[in-house]
Amino acid sequence: MMRQGKKVHVNAFGETPMESVDEYVEIVDQAYPDTTSLNSKDVVLQVKSSAIGWVDLMMTSGQYQHQPRLPYTPGLEYSGVVLWKGDDVSHVDIGDRVMVDGFLCGPRTSGPYQKYGGFSTYAVAPKEAIIPIPESLNFDQACNLLGSYETAYYCLKTSGGLQAGETVLIHGASGATGMAAVHIAKLLGATVIATGRSDEKLSIVKSQGADYVINTSPTNKEDKVSKFRTEVKSLTGGKGVDVVYDGVGGAISEESLRCVKFGARFLIVGWASTPFVAKGKGKRGAPNANRLPTNLILMKGLKVLGSPMVIATQNDISIRTQRLKDIFRWVEDGKISPYVSHVFSMADIKEAMRAKWNGKIIGGAAVRPDVELI
Repeated sequence: MMRQGKKVHVNAFGETPMESVDEYVEIVDQAYPDTTSLNSKDVVLQVKSSAIGWVDLMMTSGQYQHQPRLPYTPGLEYSGVVLWKGDDVSHVDIGDRVMVDGFLCGPRTSGPYQKYGGFSTYAVAPKEAIIPIPESLNFDQACNLLGSYETAYYCLKTSGGLQAGETVLIHGASGATGMAAVHIAKLLGATVIATGRSDEKLSIVKSQGADYVINTSPTNKEDKVSKFRTEVKSLTGGKGVDVVYDGVGGAISEESLRCVKFGARFLIVGWASTPFVAKGKGKRGAPNANRLPTNLILMKGLKVLGSPMVIATQNDISIRTQRLKDIFRWVEDGKISPYVSHVFSMADIKEAMRAKWNGKIIGGAAVRPDVELI
């Protein structure tokens, strides 16, 4: 008989993610799934590790574009061990190490598998969502693979058309998708200029493959970001960059428009520096929408490209096929290995979510359930 497990519940949407963490996040008991109620394509997992992502945080306040039914268990991406499988599941066996495809189950989906988030001891997923973990990856790395690397691949290659020999400016490079973007850009043969606000973090980004790093912390109180145009121009022989990968938004976006070649591609990946574009408590809208100066866009002949990996893939699932082939080939060849700086126990879930929100994480982070099965 399996031991009782634990799972995280978000009971209500907060005004902000941190309000949600403080007031509406709790750990509750979780029974082993009743396999008599499952179907022949289902798989029961013991969760070993779940990524802690920016989307996991934004969903707690209902500010993300997808709102799960309350209460819900966070954890978009997770990995674990197969405990039980239905008769129609043949590609994995009991005891196999597997990762779960967050496109097909978990809190960002709809339907019966939405309730199985990764911040839990047990989870149920359909066979289509079960992927054997490559031998080179541990559980923490496996759950930090798809979301970050699919985002980086889609933005840089599919949307931005990054080519070998080009130069890309990657903002937020010490974050999960930013670090993945550094790795993907180098695999595509580009020169990478990476930015961030911590010399310590940037030294790790450099060790992960960035050709150059720039600290964009302002040098005076009046500025929100440093005037990094001069440094970028110097690194590119006065020409500027071919592509900007902007997952930060806000003040850094405008300064980036001064760092590009004529005809460059400006990829809007996210707005981490301005998270409250939408209203909290699930009201959303966009009362605080970011803005870009159209005069600079015009004079630079820029191609400004919104690059929403998840939405684009939901609209055309065929774009995912080659992306997954390339990512797993690079993993098998030892060319991709997600960097995970922090691992937390489920008992410390609030600390873990605060660490992600406050920028303490470098690359990926993971939470591990406390209950070990006998």
